[in-house]
Amino acid sequence: MMIEHSIVLKGMKENNLKNIDLTIPKGKIVVFTGVSGSGKSSVVFDTIATESNRQMTLNYSQYVRNQMPRYERPDVDVIQNISPVVVMEQKAVRPHTRSTVGTYMDLHPLLRLLFSRIGKPQIESALDFSSQSSFGKCPMCNGYGTVFTPDVDKLIDFNKSLRDHAVQFKPLSPSGWQGRWMITGGLFDPDKKIKDYTKEEKKLFIDGPPPGEKVFAPFHTKHGPQPHEWDGLIPRFKRLYIHRDISKLKQVSEQDVLAMTTQTACSTCVGSGLNPEVLASKINGLNIAQFDRLELTALRKALQRIDDALGKKIAEQMIPSIEQLIELGLGYISLSRKMGTLSGGEAQRVKIARHLGSSLNNLIYIFDEPSAGLHPEEVPLLIQMMQRLKKQHNTVLVVEHEREIIKIADEVIEMGPDAGANGGRVVYQGTPVGLRHSLVQTEWKQSVNVQEQVRESTSFFHVKNATRHNLKNITLDIPKHVLVSICGVSGSGKSTLMLEEFLERYPEAIWVSQDQIGISSRSTLATYMGIMDDIRRLIAKETGQPPGMFSFNSIGACPACHGKGVLQPDVAFADPITVTCEACHGTRYSKEALSYTYRGLTIADILHITIAELDRYFDSPKIKRRIDVLRDVGMDYVTLGQTTNTLSGGELQRLKLASHLQQKGNIYVLDEPSLGLHQKDKEKLLALFQRLVDHGNSVLIIEHDVHFLAASDWIIELGPKGGAEGGYVLFEGTPKQMLTANTPTARSFAVGV
Repeated sequence: MMIEHSIVLKGMKENNLKNIDLTIPKGKIVVFTGVSGSGKSSVVFDTIATESNRQMTLNYSQYVRNQMPRYERPDVDVIQNISPVVVMEQKAVRPHTRSTVGTYMDLHPLLRLLFSRIGKPQIESALDFSSQSSFGKCPMCNGYGTVFTPDVDKLIDFNKSLRDHAVQFKPLSPSGWQGRWMITGGLFDPDKKIKDYTKEEKKLFIDGPPPGEKVFAPFHTKHGPQPHEWDGLIPRFKRLYIHRDISKLKQVSEQDVLAMTTQTACSTCVGSGLNPEVLASKINGLNIAQFDRLELTALRKALQRIDDALGKKIAEQMIPSIEQLIELGLGYISLSRKMGTLSGGEAQRVKIARHLGSSLNNLIYIFDEPSAGLHPEEVPLLIQMMQRLKKQHNTVLVVEHEREIIKIADEVIEMGPDAGANGGRVVYQGTPVGLRHSLVQTEWKQSVNVQEQVRESTSFFHVKNATRHNLKNITLDIPKHVLVSICGVSGSGKSTLMLEEFLERYPEAIWVSQDQIGISSRSTLATYMGIMDDIRRLIAKETGQPPGMFSFNSIGACPACHGKGVLQPDVAFADPITVTCEACHGTRYSKEALSYTYRGLTIADILHITIAELDRYFDSPKIKRRIDVLRDVGMDYVTLGQTTNTLSGGELQRLKLASHLQQKGNIYVLDEPSLGLHQKDKEKLLALFQRLVDHGNSVLIIEHDVHFLAASDWIIELGPKGGAEGGYVLFEGTPKQMLTANTPTARSFAVGV
């Protein structure tokens, strides 16, 4: 290949990369594959994307650069011929309560502008069409479209006393000053259960004094007791946490507040969050809320019918983004759809569409597991989009395990051979077809064996007349003590069925969501799994020191770097530089902490032990149980001290699974557990699920992966499509029976097998 038409990388050493060289063709679709933690992201994100972003910032003045994110130069000797990058990471969309598809895609500002210019009667300010503006928001629901009413049974545990945290809302409990005031103010007996209060005491506590009366209780300050008016728990909660913009509260999250309420659609604005005057302004007979609720296919037509010259220009700016969503199979959703209600596959495609509106070319598009959450029938839409980007003279780099995407690549680069310290090398580079002749982890032809002898069940979980969201009054008997897969296209109702209807009926189930775990340079695998607390206690017992001595987040931290192990010296306007701390040599601990040993090892030595080696040094049953779970999910190669911010997406997924699987329970509900995992990792996870079932547990998984479906005892499919056209039960039966069914998943299943 011609060097000038390639990205040239020499001496890459980021994370676990072993001083490797790579030449990547430009203007092609190149797929990076390999087991989780093999070094794929270290090449694509930590080297190529980081260096591209770093060089792009150099085009701005020093003043502007100081306002922008700053990137440290990656650990690479030579990097040539890179272009600007557009990155679509695996990170989940984290929706705000008010966040919709329209706000996420930046289409709502244009829609508001459209109505401010040509809507009749005219309201000239575009901001006035927002439910967050003082003029535009509905006076009844404060712009939320929903009326929030405090739920006394959520706020108060009547079987507890005030001192025992009868008030369930943290800021009004003894954890905060208001809760402490309730205990010390003298109005209420802090040690009597609320259910034992007299009728009058209960009324005063919950609703406050009668109208026209005032009651005061002393609030103790450093200046002595000060009289403070008691208005009742419910009035106080409304005043402080509902009748204001709760998104701006600092001491409590919006979700914490909403968890204490019941919610109903606002009758004044019919859920739009807008005031009647704004809703009176119309274009072609529709107000802005009606435009917002149109399915995208209908919205495109409505915009194309606008004949006003100025309105047409604004509409033409909206249509390309809408068409991107339609082309990705999302024509059935609306701009008003809350981001938090999208399925994993729907959210993934909205995220991709957001980045595809540019007509620039010669860019590098980087996709991190773009097939995650997609049904097999939706993958061709993704492939067409990638091929279109390539046709527009862009380079497409994809980190992916999905075989159908690997097959359409111009070149495949496999990292490995294994994960962590045993990875970081290029084990294959060439055409997809060449994979079948290579001795690598990614198998070109993956054999799928349909489970012939399925487990029989005599007892069932019952879900009757489920109608939430798009579910069509469905009733299901889901077998217990077996492996059950729930499948269907994105938006078909799988998540609604299992994560809402099922969990509402069976709250004792252990639920493993798609949400990613919090990552930090201060959090290690050992701390996340709870292993480190036990280890610190054991060392403390042997050495006579407090457990905090063996934490780099506490008194054992190196005083020079404060437990970080590295320093970032002030280099003024130059690129950031990270250097190893000379005082602790990167161990993160103080000299005193390192002077104590346990079985000949310092705490720093212990953090370098892998999970596979750990039971040689610690025989605690509690530690052993947690080690076994990490082994079960294939993470025995990771060291105790590896920080969570250095783990790959697949490793984070398995760590999250391990943390949930160590909980005691007998019903497990998992939302697409195969996300981000290589086939070798999936096999380990599937073996773990089978062991859980063999031990008498019920394992229910929302899943598209053909290997998981084939290994299931029972399969339930919802569909046939997403949104309003979904929500029906299409299939219930064994994997063998699915081979002869005629449903979207059955067709993909038969081809995969």
